Amino acid sequence: MDYDDTVTKDKLVADLKVVMSDAEELLRATASQAGEKVVAARARIEESMIDAKRRLADLGSAASDKARVAARATDDFVHENPWKAVGIGAAIGVILGMLISRR
Repeated sequence: MDYDDTVTKDKLVADLKVVMSDAEELLRATASQAGEKVVAARARIEESMIDAKRRLADLGSAASDKARVAARATDDFVHENPWKAVGIGAAIGVILGMLISRR
């Protein structure tokens, strides 16, 4: 997964949360409304909200699993190659130090 995929998924999740929030507000606003069409629409919206929340939770779970796998791979690399890890960390520290000192 590259940066564009992450940005797209993050935007989708943010947009979905806004839509869900608006739908919940609409449900609260129409709670006192009666009528066959309103009741049917409320039921469909509530079902859609439940499904969307489940999918959002699944997406979060998948992202969490991927992060856990990446962390485990990093941990394994550091344990198998401690001096390489120290060298990489030192190089990054020197580069960041140089960049910060230019300001």
